[in-house]
Amino acid sequence: MNIQTNRWQLSRRHTLKGLGVMIGLPFLNCMVPKSYGAKMVENQHIKRSIFAYIPNGVNTLDYQITEEGKDYHFSKTLKSLEAHRNEVTPISGLYHPHGLGTAHNCEKIWLTGGKINANSISVDQLIARRTSEFTRHTSLELSNSGGRSLAWTNEGIQLPAARNPAQVFRQMFKAPKGGLDTQLRNIQKQGSILNTVMDEVKSLETKLGKEDKGRLDQYLTSVSELELRSTRAEQWIHTPLPVVDKNTQKSLNRNVSENEVGDYFRTMYDLIVLAFQTDMTRVATFSTGVEGKGLAIPEIGVLSGRHSLSHHGGNEDRLNDLSKSDAFNIAQFSYFIARLKETTEPQGSLLDTTVALYGSGMTYGHSHGCANLPLILAGGSKLGFKHGTHVDFNSKVKTFTKYTLDNPGSQYRICHNPVNKKALMSNLLLTIAQKSDIEVESFGDSTGTMDEVTR
Repeated sequence: MNIQTNRWQLSRRHTLKGLGVMIGLPFLNCMVPKSYGAKMVENQHIKRSIFAYIPNGVNTLDYQITEEGKDYHFSKTLKSLEAHRNEVTPISGLYHPHGLGTAHNCEKIWLTGGKINANSISVDQLIARRTSEFTRHTSLELSNSGGRSLAWTNEGIQLPAARNPAQVFRQMFKAPKGGLDTQLRNIQKQGSILNTVMDEVKSLETKLGKEDKGRLDQYLTSVSELELRSTRAEQWIHTPLPVVDKNTQKSLNRNVSENEVGDYFRTMYDLIVLAFQTDMTRVATFSTGVEGKGLAIPEIGVLSGRHSLSHHGGNEDRLNDLSKSDAFNIAQFSYFIARLKETTEPQGSLLDTTVALYGSGMTYGHSHGCANLPLILAGGSKLGFKHGTHVDFNSKVKTFTKYTLDNPGSQYRICHNPVNKKALMSNLLLTIAQKSDIEVESFGDSTGTMDEVTR
């Protein structure tokens, strides 16, 4: 039978029947409709990226790994990652020069390496520019503090984020009310409004001063982005949405209380897995809390938010609760790694084709230390990343002898003052961009790529 015909294609609900039982088939290339995912099949080297953020740093005394290289021991906080030793790389010693002394603004430049008051494009959006031609959605921005994502445009404009899992699921996987005709009319109406706006702007532009023109340019960039997304939406409108089985719909299409933190985080991570699995997008960011608003975790007895705990003043009980919060948050990321690993596709597991960066733009929250950032790189073996070691840039400096976790003051000092001035986080971001097939020679304040994490 001709495999180019729709008659040959199998439904993702197709089952093998025999001996009185039905066995569900895994996802196969022949299940992809010709009209959906054609580019996905053509592009046999899909590359995905996800960036997840934990606010207000960590209890570095329990987080810090003290051995360099392969024979390291996972710290108390990172124990949940031990099952993924061959798929993760803890990294110590990196920092953003523009992040030093910025307090709660450090999250803004975590993925840009830019200046707080003159930010630039985040690495996720740089990658999304390339991957968006293959997917229905340019990127996916999630945050438990809705409206504030990790993603920034080239003009330094922060993209909005969604916080409600049910809303995200419906926007991505449910057809809008009124059917295709209504949806098409709404898209075309938006396009007409944008055209009208542009006509008015052109007549206004000649009457503005230099400063106002700068603000107007930023506005026009936002309009251009809306135009692009509107055009893309119209191009995809006749492409069927992927079929999501009832159990998955029940799990994801629901409102999850942020007081049930584990369930909330895992649902968000599951949404990202589904978005990648169905190739709805290949780029995602997830802020598990902006600085000052990290969640309390009542289910494990941590009743204060991360901001309050980070200002512990050396109090033993608060430090212990901060460590519990750290470990809990990282355990949810470990769950996400496991989900990517167990979700297979024709190329292998999703983890093989997905590079994941987890961490914070702050280390020592009590006095806002933003050096020696807590960072974990995971996955992406088919992008060219290698794992299994603790990459420690502090240890590359001859004057640095060892970590002295029994001397808190010594540890806290390296969280304020970089041990290795050359250890720029932007070098890691540049490496992720290049391994995602982005042809750039620099990113942020980078000075080169990070060969320690690549093959």
